[in-house]
Amino acid sequence: MPDMTITIGGRNFSVACQPGEEHFLQAAAAMLDAEAQPLVGSLGRLPEARLLLMAGLMLADRTAAVEDENRNLRARLAELEQRPLPEPQRIEVPVIPPQVSETLAEIAARAEALADRMAEARA
Repeated sequence: MPDMTITIGGRNFSVACQPGEEHFLQAAAAMLDAEAQPLVGSLGRLPEARLLLMAGLMLADRTAAVEDENRNLRARLAELEQRPLPEPQRIEVPVIPPQVSETLAEIAARAEALADRMAEARA
């Protein structure tokens, strides 16, 4: 079991952890230290037990707030997942581009003009 030294509120503590868990212990100690530092700054030197208790309670309060928010978000997600899916929208895309209609109208006009010329030539 690896022995480590962590610092909380400016005080060093020797602790042991399972092999491979060192990173998690350091992260947890850093979180606790982040709560302890303002206490040391505002209240000065506190007895070790009181410092750890107050920092732990502050961290627990923050954790409880995050858990409440997480619970609310999960409830909101469940509510959204239970809603029926909206009806799919039908979107019609024209198969023939508008330019084709203009081109056909132009061809029709030319054909009529040719037909008129041929009719005049026969007359």
